[in-house]
Amino acid sequence: MSDVMIEAQGLTKRYDGVLAIDRVSMEVRRGEVLGFLGPNGAGKSTTMKILTCFTSPSEGSAKVNGCDITTDSIGVRRSIGYLPESTALYQDMLVLEYLEYAAEIRGLAGADVRKRVKVVVDETGLGDVIGKQIRALSKGYRQRVGLAQALIHEPPILILDEPMSGLDPNQAVEIRDLIKDIGRQRTVILSTHNLTEVQIACNRVLIISKGRIVADDTPEGLRDRAGKSRCVVNVLGKDSALALACEQTFAALSGIERVRKLEDAGDGELSFEIIPKTDEDLRPLLFKTAVDKGYTLVGLRREGQNLEQVFRELTTGSDKPSTDARDPRDTRDKAAA
Repeated sequence: MSDVMIEAQGLTKRYDGVLAIDRVSMEVRRGEVLGFLGPNGAGKSTTMKILTCFTSPSEGSAKVNGCDITTDSIGVRRSIGYLPESTALYQDMLVLEYLEYAAEIRGLAGADVRKRVKVVVDETGLGDVIGKQIRALSKGYRQRVGLAQALIHEPPILILDEPMSGLDPNQAVEIRDLIKDIGRQRTVILSTHNLTEVQIACNRVLIISKGRIVADDTPEGLRDRAGKSRCVVNVLGKDSALALACEQTFAALSGIERVRKLEDAGDGELSFEIIPKTDEDLRPLLFKTAVDKGYTLVGLRREGQNLEQVFRELTTGSDKPSTDARDPRDTRDKAAA
């Protein structure tokens, strides 16, 4: 049995001649929790729709659990549990009724329905609301119901599109922890633009930008690959002339790649992010320069790049052609990705 659960080669999708995704290739292995990360409009949901057979690619191929998306879409659908960004739930049904219905349309019957409903209720923590109407549930519990229906037929693969969207922080933590538990037994793709979700829940990250994969690594590997640290310098003062002078002075130093003024630090301070050309520690040079120029230095620290900084580097300032697009037939998918 192959460990590769999802294999895509050169997936391309055009809407009215406009590229939504461009030659996307990926492999997802058994037991991985993959964070599929990108800004709005990058191509995430378009890729998910192709892998779940909601739409077909313009070019390229993919197999899900060994089933070809173009010649065996039923096999693909049997292999996946899908939680779209806007979960379609029957609001007037009781939770129990809905899960029984979901089991039956997945081909289960009789004792198998009751068995699977009990398992997914326990797995998703729905025991306290099993007899309640879905419309009476909180958003967090409705997401749990959506997860339960995605799990009802014991799929080896889960594809979750923005599962924490619209949840408050406490609800998001609950759903994220639930996904981590589920991911111990299944292959999971978590499509999101939320960096915190990826860092906590995922053991591998794919980043897509303007329709193309721009990174494939672990969260730790992405930060390590970025290599360069940054220095953050705080100077006392609020004068715009001082801000310009500081920025120009630091930018002119040897070994500096760029200088960026950050949002006001408060307490009458100016704050600057300074990126070196190498991973050299610039603090001695920055301290000496500030003293020589008469700047009142009130803060100087060195930081490794976090995932947010790496994400920004990979998804902005790219020279790749813009491929943002929306399917005019799909009004729900606001960003077409």
